[in-house]
Amino acid sequence: MPEPPDQRLFFLLQRTAHQLRTAADRRCLAAAGVTTAQLGALYAVRDRPGITQGELARTLGLRESAVTALVRRLATAGLLARNPHPREHRAVALELTEAGDGALTAARPEVDRFNAELRAQLGDDGFSRTAAALDRLVGWEP
Repeated sequence: MPEPPDQRLFFLLQRTAHQLRTAADRRCLAAAGVTTAQLGALYAVRDRPGITQGELARTLGLRESAVTALVRRLATAGLLARNPHPREHRAVALELTEAGDGALTAARPEVDRFNAELRAQLGDDGFSRTAAALDRLVGWEP
C-alpha cells in the first residue's frame, strides 16, 4: 500500500520554494543575467517608479538591510538608478534604467516558460487554486 503524501505543509513549502528558486535563478541568470530576487526588485520598481528602499523592502517582504545590498548590486550593474527623493531628504527614489527594462524583457520568455511548466505540472485548475492559496498566505498574519 503506498505511503500517504507528506502533510507537513511548512516543510513542503520550504523544500518547494528552494527547488523552484534554484531552478528559476539558473534560468533567469542564463536569460537575463539576474536572479529571481533581483527580478522581483526590478518588477517592483517598474510598477512603482520613484519607490524608496523602505517601500521596496515592504513590497518584497525583506529587511531593509537586505534591500540596501540588493539595490546596490542592481545600481552597480546599471539596472537601477538611485535619485534624490523629491520630498524625503534622506531617501532615494529608485528608477528602472534602460538596461533594467532590457533585463525584464530578456527574462520574460523564461518566466513565461517556467510558469507554463508549473501549469502543466499542476493542471490549470491546480495552478489557479495554488496561486490563490499562496496569495492568501502572503497576507496572513498568524
